[in-house]
Amino acid sequence: MANRTDPLARSIHGTNPQNLVEKITRTKIYQMPYWKEHCFGLNAESLVDKAMELDNVGGTYGGTNKASDFMCLVLKMLQIQPEKEIVVEFIKNDDYKYVRVLGAFYMRLVGSPMDVYQYLEPLYNDYRKLRRRKEDSTFELTHVDEFVDEMLTTDFLCDISLPRIPNRWTLEAADQLEPRRSALEEDFEEELEDVEDMEAKAQAAALELEMAREDARRGYHTSDRRPSPPPRAPSPRKAENFNGRSEYDGRDDGSENGAKGSGSVIVEIAIVEIVVVGLPLPENGVGTSIAGIVLEDRYDDRYDDRYDDRQREREERSKVKEEKKEKKRKKEKEGGKDIDPEIAEANALRARLGLPPLK
Repeated sequence: MANRTDPLARSIHGTNPQNLVEKITRTKIYQMPYWKEHCFGLNAESLVDKAMELDNVGGTYGGTNKASDFMCLVLKMLQIQPEKEIVVEFIKNDDYKYVRVLGAFYMRLVGSPMDVYQYLEPLYNDYRKLRRRKEDSTFELTHVDEFVDEMLTTDFLCDISLPRIPNRWTLEAADQLEPRRSALEEDFEEELEDVEDMEAKAQAAALELEMAREDARRGYHTSDRRPSPPPRAPSPRKAENFNGRSEYDGRDDGSENGAKGSGSVIVEIAIVEIVVVGLPLPENGVGTSIAGIVLEDRYDDRYDDRYDDRQREREERSKVKEEKKEKKRKKEKEGGKDIDPEIAEANALRARLGLPPLK
């Protein structure tokens, strides 16, 4: 009689609730002294006191596969089948962690998939330590969130085959569950924003450093930087007589061909002009790269000279403005000197008499 299920208990998953525990494990539990002495005559109210006395979790242990006290209380809950509200209160109990784990394990056995995910997932935020008895009678350290994760992700725990439940994403796709939001997600998002800000600042600093190096190479200060205008092609010239080896091939050695300057530079300029006009290049194929290099160098030199001229003009204009302002200040200072009232009165009287004013 002590091992029979409550006649008023309803079937779970289409079978007797005690059948959720394998027969060999049930037999081991029925033979345990703890089951005979402490679990006899328990009801939903007195079960709480026994659950508060638990100090470990686990299945069978030892050479003879003895059942743990935790397994005895799980089977007793399957036998008396307490109300769902009582099981929920077990899970919400923050003072006794083994009472919470006992209620969570029972809910995993008898609850629907929605109830399992609804009541067990909040326990991921419980990081308290648990003593777990291993098969060799030794103990190991685990945590509440790790034990709950095993309930949700494995099919066999504490020598009991857990009922299969669908994956969470399947229930979400069927609109039976809302997407889970972790309690650490907000902290993670804040840390991610901080990391992104730091990366953006580092990239900006690296870009500024690179631009400063480029400015130093070109020879002007960062504050004087101006956006480069688009390159302008040189004016086209007639190059009908150019065949790639005319008098422009001369060297800068003082000869007649080099009298006008460096022959190589003239050849490069001619190649640039041919590229711009659209005439065919020499067969040796070296004109394209030379043309690009010479065009860029000529443009850089022209831009630097133009920038230096404008900079000098601005400095001269600012210098003239400062001189004018200085003269104006001196004039106002001289005209605004304090005049003695007696001298001013005497000058006014002399002016009426037609006499010159006093100095």
